[in-house]
Amino acid sequence: MSAVLGIGHESQARLADLLVLAEHGLRSAGLMPADISAVASIDTRRESGLVAALARHFNVPAYYFPAARLELETPRLMHPSPALFQRIGCHGVAEAAALAAAGPNATLVLTKTKGAGITCAIAQSGANRR
Repeated sequence: MSAVLGIGHESQARLADLLVLAEHGLRSAGLMPADISAVASIDTRRESGLVAALARHFNVPAYYFPAARLELETPRLMHPSPALFQRIGCHGVAEAAALAAAGPNATLVLTKTKGAGITCAIAQSGANRR
């Protein structure tokens, strides 16, 4: 398994903006699009189709986690948000989803990066870090 791209987005987010932020995040982490093995987010974003579209762009699977599962990742988050916890029940989406999908030995190689109503983060398992 390579890197997992974690995505959080507001309801008004656009796929074009997700692509720009994801590609910027990859460059910042020193990764190539081929290094992405999955895209992950919170399960409430499944219906928007944006995360699935981003996963199709990278030709990888999309994984969705409930807020309760993402909340378990809080000790490993670099940017936990109490305000987000009050709104949706977890302290982070992008970082938490990336970590949850990448596994228990994963670390963030790109902490939460913000765009227009979008956040992304990248995690890699310990065995696959560059």
